[in-house]
Amino acid sequence: MILVEDSKVIDLSEIMSVPAAPAGYKSGFVGIIGRPNVGKSTLMNRLVGQKIAITSPVAQTTRNRLRGILTTPEAQIIFVDTPGIHKPHHQLGQVLLQNAQIAIKSVDVVLFVVDGSVESGGGDRYIVDLLKNTEIPVILGVNKLDEQPSDCVLIDRTYEQIVNPQWPVVKFSALTGEGVESLQQLLVENLESGPYYYPPDLVTDQPERFIMGELIREQILLVTREEVPHSVAIAIDMIEEEPKITRILASIHVERDSQKGILIGKSGSMLKSIGSAAREQIQKLIEGKVYLELFVKVQPKWRQSRTRLAELGYRVEE
Repeated sequence: MILVEDSKVIDLSEIMSVPAAPAGYKSGFVGIIGRPNVGKSTLMNRLVGQKIAITSPVAQTTRNRLRGILTTPEAQIIFVDTPGIHKPHHQLGQVLLQNAQIAIKSVDVVLFVVDGSVESGGGDRYIVDLLKNTEIPVILGVNKLDEQPSDCVLIDRTYEQIVNPQWPVVKFSALTGEGVESLQQLLVENLESGPYYYPPDLVTDQPERFIMGELIREQILLVTREEVPHSVAIAIDMIEEEPKITRILASIHVERDSQKGILIGKSGSMLKSIGSAAREQIQKLIEGKVYLELFVKVQPKWRQSRTRLAELGYRVEE
């Protein structure tokens, strides 16, 4: 198993001890796809039992293909949370779309998540078209069961009209957990026998540095609006571990001076608020005290530049 971290290629077998799976054990990769903001990241966090993917009310929260790992006595499921599939408007959007399409082709099962509280739309039909010729098993996951109206016949009918009738359908709420156990069992049924791909106690294959950056970006998504959220990228510049504290320096990259002003706020109040909230989340991740210092840098049109995207960790994955 190979992991690409920044520009380095790491052989996971050299750094992790992976035991042999028992006879008849199942394992495989499940790609979670869907339109932006249908609850894919919330679902993966629920399935693995720990927060590894950021969530927010802002569409297009997920930017990287983030793997979450669920290990049970009967199966190991590696979930691949993909960026919401939508028509790209810049180079970053194009990279995200390509990575989502690659994920569809490289997994054992596709979980197509839709928002069950609203009728299907053009974005859903676009994804159905992408899946038409795939030979990979597809499961339709109808999320937001807790938000569905009591009479949701019309909503269900709009999805019945566009999806393949052979796809199994399961309704659930990623937020409350209702129906998630049934979804998990259906996923296991669609997997083949296989080994442990990762140690049973691992919940993600992403390095802590990546998760730290995402936790900072999540706080920005939660407190800013308009053009700021989608123009933000995080770079972890330094991590210094001491016996009693971990010191982290991070840069917040934006595209305009006006966005920098918004993030800093009056007398630095906004940046202080973001840093304080992010520090609390990071302390839960590493289970220790954290000193976090944030800097805001302007990188004009970074989302349009493949070079800038690569520098900030965004690339088309093979």
